[in-house]
Amino acid sequence: MALDGTYLHIIKNELSTLIGGRVEKIHQPSREEIIISMRTRSGGVKLLISASAASARVHITEQPAENPKVPPMFCMLLRKHLNCGRLTAVRQDGLERILYLDFEAVNELGDVVTITLACEIMGKYSNMIVINSEGKIIDSIKRVDDEMSRERLVLPGMRYQLPPRDERLNFLECEKSDIIAAIEKQKAVCDMQLPKALIKIFEGISPVLAREWVFYAARGEDVSLYTLTEDICDRLCYTIKRTREAVLSGDCHFTVIKDKDGMLKDFCFTEIHQYGALMITKELPSAAAALDYFYTQRDSISRMKQRANDLYRLLLNSTDRISRRLAAQKEELAQSAEREVYKLKGDLISANIYRIEKGMGSIETENFYSEEMETIKIELDRRLTPSQNMQKYYAEYRKADTAEKILTEQIAKGEEELMYIESVFDALTRAQGEDEIGELRAELAEQGYIRAQRGKSKPPKSKPPLMFTSPDGYRVAVGRNNLQNDKLTMKTAEKTDIWLHTKDIPGSHVIIFAEGTAVPDETIMFAARLAAYHSKAKSSSQVPVDYVPVKLVKKPAGSKPGKVIFTGNRTLYVKPFEDDEIKEYEGIS
Repeated sequence: MALDGTYLHIIKNELSTLIGGRVEKIHQPSREEIIISMRTRSGGVKLLISASAASARVHITEQPAENPKVPPMFCMLLRKHLNCGRLTAVRQDGLERILYLDFEAVNELGDVVTITLACEIMGKYSNMIVINSEGKIIDSIKRVDDEMSRERLVLPGMRYQLPPRDERLNFLECEKSDIIAAIEKQKAVCDMQLPKALIKIFEGISPVLAREWVFYAARGEDVSLYTLTEDICDRLCYTIKRTREAVLSGDCHFTVIKDKDGMLKDFCFTEIHQYGALMITKELPSAAAALDYFYTQRDSISRMKQRANDLYRLLLNSTDRISRRLAAQKEELAQSAEREVYKLKGDLISANIYRIEKGMGSIETENFYSEEMETIKIELDRRLTPSQNMQKYYAEYRKADTAEKILTEQIAKGEEELMYIESVFDALTRAQGEDEIGELRAELAEQGYIRAQRGKSKPPKSKPPLMFTSPDGYRVAVGRNNLQNDKLTMKTAEKTDIWLHTKDIPGSHVIIFAEGTAVPDETIMFAARLAAYHSKAKSSSQVPVDYVPVKLVKKPAGSKPGKVIFTGNRTLYVKPFEDDEIKEYEGIS
């Protein structure tokens, strides 16, 4: 991840607005995460500090957090030393990945003392350390003894020491001559790819930033220290200077990077162009907003995957099994297409039966069904009579003909089942909370894919459909899963309402409540973008969406949940909403 020393420098500047604020509450929602609620002149603010190896960070957050009923010991220690304390300084040594938060607090004797909270953002070595005014460690969220590290101990009562640190350049302060000299020095040691060399040369830069610098300087080409030309070096120094000016002036572009499936990959404080069309970028208004968005979304997806891991495995295995079965059936269907050849051979044997004697291995005869009357060779079973050979070919024809009818029906059912499994998988990826996962479990149990839970446990409480209001003031409902899609379309909606769904793509049913009026095109476009957003094609740039009056939508008898048929539809090609765009329309009914 790109929470490097430079990004932390920007965070430090954002946190400077909290100086003078007082600590009101301290919570520890998880084992390695602290939230400090502060009261400043501009209002209440929540400061999140995480020492988790996978998501270490410091930033202002707006996300709600569930707190344990009994506060952990480290939380109690922070409350003891920092409660009602006033933040007096936010410090950083160069571009080192450590922020020092100095608090002025009153100890148990009534004396005013300075307590420092060192937030070390160093991957698996991340930590939160409480330090007294004498520079000694009061305690830390992760204690490090001599069995864990021989270089640096982090234990109560010991003097706080800085982590080991290499001598590297600070690109916010160095000149072009310093950069060139450092590159030449690194070149003398060994040859390596230029991005890796930059990480060794500069303090506080992440791999994604180093690659972006090289992408600009080398114009997309791979460059090593030995292939570095003077022109590339000049462009490299220029882009580093431009980044420095942006950081110092506060003119940064806080970018979050996603793949085309919507999975979050990285973030940075500058625009990212190195991935081209392979990734999607999203710009946020501040460094804290980017971190809040990135980690909240990623942790939410991670938690949901853990809670629904068995369902993911079931659906993936079912998809694989059905796909393999369909491939085999389609191959067998292609073979059955040769059935007419068996009938032709049977007919030709019948027409030439007087010429055939038992024991013959083959017969050559004219194909009188063809205009060219070409000669055709027909293989015979020496053990069978001519009549039995004829019946054998007719039997192969009937077998292939029956197989084609059965296989065609089975393939149609298999494709419908595969579409259903994909629709459940899509709903699972968009599920929010245990209730929605429970509804999907109940649906799969009802369809026989998993065992129904025994006992007297209550069925999961069904949430209402997602509700939105279009710019024209029309109410728009979006189903959360297949069962809710059926209820929304077949029971809730009126005949004159408008139904929308992504064309041949798993997704939610969307209903525009027309209320007896002619729905304007702008609302239909709005609802189509909602349908695209709540579908498997959420990350695509152009998504086909069908729309039709509800009266033309029917549910076939005995079909899977969510399956409908319709006529008279029209199709729109739309761009799905972005996460931020959709928020202003959410929750309005």
